[in-house]
Amino acid sequence: MTKNWLNYFQDILEKQKKANLFRELKDFKQGQDLYLHIQNKKLLNLASNNYLGLHKHPLLKQKSQELLDTYGTTAGASPLVSGRFQEVLELENTLARFKKTEKSLIFTSGYTANLGILSSLADSRTIVFSDKLNHASIVDGILLSRAKLVRYRHLDMEHLAWSLEKYKDHPRKIIVSDSIFSMDGDIAPLNTLVQLKKEYAALLMLDEAHATGIFGRGRGLAHHLKLEQEVDIHMGTFSKALASLGGYVCASKPIISFLINKARSFIYSTFLPPAVIGANLAVLNLLEQNPGLGERLLSLAHNLRRFLQELGFDTGNSSTQIIPVILKDPEKTLRAQKFLEEKNIFVPAIRPPTVPENTSRLRISLRLDLQDREMEQIQEAFKELKKVLC
Repeated sequence: MTKNWLNYFQDILEKQKKANLFRELKDFKQGQDLYLHIQNKKLLNLASNNYLGLHKHPLLKQKSQELLDTYGTTAGASPLVSGRFQEVLELENTLARFKKTEKSLIFTSGYTANLGILSSLADSRTIVFSDKLNHASIVDGILLSRAKLVRYRHLDMEHLAWSLEKYKDHPRKIIVSDSIFSMDGDIAPLNTLVQLKKEYAALLMLDEAHATGIFGRGRGLAHHLKLEQEVDIHMGTFSKALASLGGYVCASKPIISFLINKARSFIYSTFLPPAVIGANLAVLNLLEQNPGLGERLLSLAHNLRRFLQELGFDTGNSSTQIIPVILKDPEKTLRAQKFLEEKNIFVPAIRPPTVPENTSRLRISLRLDLQDREMEQIQEAFKELKKVLC
């Protein structure tokens, strides 16, 4: 490495450290479990998106093992090259039925799904209207498409309406939004999004990554609000509440066919391994048989959020299993994280650029396998944290 490059890297990293924005990988053991182990300490895990705690469910493990034994460890190539085995078709049909759409398509991750959808459906003649706090994969997909990106203020439907009116004569418009926002735990105003989509003849795409498994009997926010037929593109992931891996798109037959032909992240990626497909099939069946899992988690979240608010913590507009504790200052947030680790609880410190300036926070990810004793532990730790921070 030349000296000028070395100096460049060192200068940037030093600035990150001085601003309390430097990141390092943590070596967790069992980072998906209710408890994780780091530096010989056992910590209650409030960092994982394994919201329903299903990662060791016997039905998922059994179906995963079954397909591993049948097909081995790899899909071999992309589906357009090496085809699909029977269980992939079964998964796509099950998913389309579960989401009440004509067809579905599986991607290797939620990130590649968003890249593939937006970079293929949009182009330089398209305008995409995107919530300012949408996930990075949505932003990246729009940038790859070379579409005109119009970002509206977070959840501000008046600003979105004004933006749509400005471009009302443009023939190709897409509105895209997370349904549950990953760092704030707040909910998109889907009724208004549907109304504006109709008024301005736009496609409506909804990223249900953090709502899948939780809302709408596991189907997502659109189904919870009975608006599933009004959303043109349902996107989501198996890697959070569904405790597996892979992104999905559920939509009409023409849209799915278009993605098969145009979505580069689908066309040029080796497909998911059979064991993952097995787990995905099993978890969908499990949700259909247990539609109330998400409601139970939301009840837990409501109680903890109210407790934190009574202590005087700022939890933003969260109304889901994602609860931010907004402390604003990065240094203060890191200090709070360290204090909770001393109380044997791990909550990640989220800082810019993941969240906007002056909104650094602890991000609590609640999970269904928390018992009463763990909830009491969380409450006691935050009681003490409040005293320390005051």
